[in-house]
Amino acid sequence: MAATSAAVLNGLGSPFLNGGKRSQSLLSAGVAAKVGAAVPAPRRLIVAAAAANKKSWLPGVKAGGSLVDPEWLDGSLPGDYGFDPLGLGKDPAFLKWYREAELIHGRWAMTAVVGIFVGQAWSGIPWFEAGAAPGAVAPFSFGTLLGTQLLLMGWVESKRWVDFFNPESQSVEWATPWSRTAENFSNATGEQGYPGGKFFDPLGLGGTTKNGVYIPDQEKLERLKLAEIKHARIAMLAMLIFYFEAGQGKTPLGALGL
Repeated sequence: MAATSAAVLNGLGSPFLNGGKRSQSLLSAGVAAKVGAAVPAPRRLIVAAAAANKKSWLPGVKAGGSLVDPEWLDGSLPGDYGFDPLGLGKDPAFLKWYREAELIHGRWAMTAVVGIFVGQAWSGIPWFEAGAAPGAVAPFSFGTLLGTQLLLMGWVESKRWVDFFNPESQSVEWATPWSRTAENFSNATGEQGYPGGKFFDPLGLGGTTKNGVYIPDQEKLERLKLAEIKHARIAMLAMLIFYFEAGQGKTPLGALGL
């Protein structure tokens, strides 16, 4: 659209429509002589290209106000298509927290979906009955497993919570007793929720390691962030479907006839 507008405006100011340079000079001189004014200098037409439109979750709809194109979403977040019908992201602080929550829930959902398919394909036990199956939690009792998980998850989540409000506060040696190297757990990308580095990106998908220093690749990071949030949203929807199926005694593989 911006390119078309620029072409039209350039055409309106072209010698084809206004005459050649010599014709324009003669015309200007003739008009100026009649009114006794000085010959004006040729004017330049400057066209500024319009900024690219934000992506919309309803691209064919132009009306709708904040429902279709909320002003508090500017398209800067990965996967931002202007979908916020409840207005949860009007406050920038809440928007930042909701994106953090979306990332964490999405990552757990992706892990859970893979675990459900692989677990059932391997054992044949429905995922919602696996905990009650004999030997499923061996060699630990259910209470021991639950207590250990709550303790470890509580420790990790508390560190993430503190780091969200006070970035880089957890990359200290006392907070990583098994490593003694705080740099392994520092945020190598400088972006909340995407720590990168040798520990969180061991395969170097979003950067490279040179002389022991992790160097993020911004182009790769942007592409991976968009891919991750799309897969995370699909996985969360899949988990919601799995819950409804489990309520009917069905499994994902069973619903597919496998």
